[in-house]
Amino acid sequence: MVELLLLFFGALAIAIAVTPASKWIAPRVGVVARPRSRDIHTRPVPKLGGLAILLGVLAAALVLGRQMGFQQLASMVIAATVMSFMGLLDDRFGLNPYIKMLIQISAAVLVYVFDVRVQLFSNTFLDMLLTVVWIVGITNAMNFLDNMDGLLAGVSAVISSFCLVLAIMNGQYLVGLLAAAVLGACIGFLVWNFNPATVFMGDSGSMFLGFLLACIAIKLRFVGRDPSVSWMVPVILMGLPIFDTTLVTLSRLRRGRNPLTSPGKDHTSHRIANHGFNRREAVMILYLVCGALGITALIASVADVWASIIIAVALLGLGAFMLWFMEFGPWKLTTIDWESPAAARSNLSLAQASTEETSASQ
Repeated sequence: MVELLLLFFGALAIAIAVTPASKWIAPRVGVVARPRSRDIHTRPVPKLGGLAILLGVLAAALVLGRQMGFQQLASMVIAATVMSFMGLLDDRFGLNPYIKMLIQISAAVLVYVFDVRVQLFSNTFLDMLLTVVWIVGITNAMNFLDNMDGLLAGVSAVISSFCLVLAIMNGQYLVGLLAAAVLGACIGFLVWNFNPATVFMGDSGSMFLGFLLACIAIKLRFVGRDPSVSWMVPVILMGLPIFDTTLVTLSRLRRGRNPLTSPGKDHTSHRIANHGFNRREAVMILYLVCGALGITALIASVADVWASIIIAVALLGLGAFMLWFMEFGPWKLTTIDWESPAAARSNLSLAQASTEETSASQ
């Protein structure tokens, strides 16, 4: 327990301390979020906060490396760090979505090779395929969810806190330590990122968190539980990002848009904010939803087979209803602010020009 607290507070302190430095560095390297039609902020905001989260977790990984299976931990941390730097390059220069997808798949295969894998089938190929789909899917779902001040950092903190509880409940102390480090880093960053945010984590943070939390969820083991039902526990934990990505994908496909290249104000948080809630309230509502899903996951982890099936059916039914409610029902969108490819290129050019001006003034 002492080590757990040390890792949590260590990651927390590092994230709190490093985030101001990342705010100073961001405009000098051109990693700044300038307001676009689809954005809710009205002024340029540094988006290098993911660096603070990365350093907070890496420091914990150096401590864990002496105890946890080194190869597994190293594969997760290295692959997640690759995701972070890929996100940084995307924030700075803009990467082709399909190149990013290829890098994500390669990183997922890397951790699979080092035994960070789904073990649901007796078929190696199916297990590998499901592992890759899960990691890549959750990584992108978490990236999609980074659309409002404090939303992704807070949701990641909630998810990692329940991963920590589940790990301790099932005697996975070392997995719990890694979850505690992620929790501390997210809360530390949230000090600066909660509405009104003074810094964004950017893709460097969202990709890192999404990939690492997907891996932590895979490493959770449930003693004495049938794998045919225990697999749903990580899915329930990740229910919010899965729902949001499903909603956004469905909405964009219905409108003839590519879900990967057509960002807009069509996320769950935007729809809540459009119906009588301010942005901070919308974020807090989604924290509560994520917490409710976490509690449900805890219940499912100890429930018998039939109770687990009832929980799964109830959640699927509720999810389907909310999809209808937000896409076709009372909360359907009437207008969507899309960012055209030309606008995206213009925004990137402005960021590059800003970097040149900052460098010239030094």
